[in-house]
Amino acid sequence: MPSAPSPALLNVIDVEATCWDGQPPPGSVSEIIEIGLTVVDLAARRRVSRHGIVVRPVRSTVSDFCTALTGLTQAEVGRGVSFAEACRLLVDEHGAGERPWASWGEYDRRQFARQSRADGVSYPFGYPTERSHTNAKAVFASAYGLRRKPGMSQALQCAGLPLDGRHHRGEDDAWNIAALVLDLLDRGAWPAPAAAG
Repeated sequence: MPSAPSPALLNVIDVEATCWDGQPPPGSVSEIIEIGLTVVDLAARRRVSRHGIVVRPVRSTVSDFCTALTGLTQAEVGRGVSFAEACRLLVDEHGAGERPWASWGEYDRRQFARQSRADGVSYPFGYPTERSHTNAKAVFASAYGLRRKPGMSQALQCAGLPLDGRHHRGEDDAWNIAALVLDLLDRGAWPAPAAAG
């Protein structure tokens, strides 16, 4: 029997999705093509693992614009797992149903909710959704007294932290967002996880 997940663990998620320079082609919708995940041990105040799940889109293809932004190609995502399998991996291997999670802004949470509904897949994160998710961008803006919520790369500059890897790659962005979470934790600004149930 698997052990209960540690309440000190936080999943930091960043997704990349199909995108276009302008409107999507007729019949296409934005779909997740990469899920980046960094696990943060809040008690130990460190990043403990990083993961990237490449996801195969079914209602869109990767545009040249999307490849220039993310580095992901249609051939690469074509070898990815289905969205349903990606959600299963999040739950079975990364405790997504029980652990609190964070992302930079609300886009990732909303995209998961939209795509879960569209694909008929169980939403992988714990309920109630709003209580299990923390908008790290909003917490950062409040902690730093900023009127405008900064993008991730601007936030790293503001915090004096390096940008590791490639911006707009989910695995690298999740790693960088996790560094910002640790910065907020050190400042006493990271909210305590909501109680389960």
